[in-house]
Amino acid sequence: MTRFDGAKNGADIAARPTGTLLHPQQTDHEFSLVIPAYNEENRLPWTLTELRRFLDASGIDYRVLVADDGSTDRTATLTDAMGPRFSTVSLPRNRGKGAALRNAMLQASGKVLAFTDADLPFELDSLRLAYDLVRNAKCEVVFGARDMAESTHRAKRKLSRTAATWLFREVVKRLVSREVIDTQCGLKAFSLRAAREIFSRLTLDGFSFDAEVVFLTQRLGLKFHRIPVNLVREYGSTLSLRRHTLPMLRDIVGLWWHNRHLQELSLQLPQTEPAASPDRHKAA
Repeated sequence: MTRFDGAKNGADIAARPTGTLLHPQQTDHEFSLVIPAYNEENRLPWTLTELRRFLDASGIDYRVLVADDGSTDRTATLTDAMGPRFSTVSLPRNRGKGAALRNAMLQASGKVLAFTDADLPFELDSLRLAYDLVRNAKCEVVFGARDMAESTHRAKRKLSRTAATWLFREVVKRLVSREVIDTQCGLKAFSLRAAREIFSRLTLDGFSFDAEVVFLTQRLGLKFHRIPVNLVREYGSTLSLRRHTLPMLRDIVGLWWHNRHLQELSLQLPQTEPAASPDRHKAA
């Protein structure tokens, strides 16, 4: 198990050393899916079973990696019964969703890496679409987008969560990106190079890390697509509006302030797939 300690939240991204974890890896499989989890022993068995059913039928040579955020229950042991394609990487203590995903994404291998939430909130067809776009070199990053006209919402949302989502998107639109407003959608996919470039620079440990992923994607000049998603379930989340909304907003303001003069970042790794067309931000 590798522990990767990030820089202080909101730190100057340009000044962040990439260290020895920024490197391409040889891999004998096509796809790794990372599932962030904290005390998910009740929900995770169903999630892993559904993923195995879907991915086995897809014909993709895959791996599933649970990113355990220092759980105190049996979360870290649940992949033991799922077979050799499933494994877990754990933080020694609870540090936040961003920290757990950074740790896992820098250890995952495969030509395409992706992550989605432990409750599998979206129809898994979107996951296949994201994989195909990256694998076929249409782009290096895919963002699921609940705000696209083609997206559907079959799961009921609380009014308070809808209001908080609107507020957060307004702040993101002004400080982070006008092209990717739904930064918090829990479905994102990357080429191996893009994952290494982005997550080796990630500084935010909490739920707002998604916005930094978008920020880094654009500053690195990585081509991305947005794709519609169909929201089919939204069960209990470790995200608390009362405890996390203000820290998330503070993180976004800090990200903007520390990097307000940063126009672009230089890529450190060579591109290993054929280059795609120059438009970096088309919707699929």
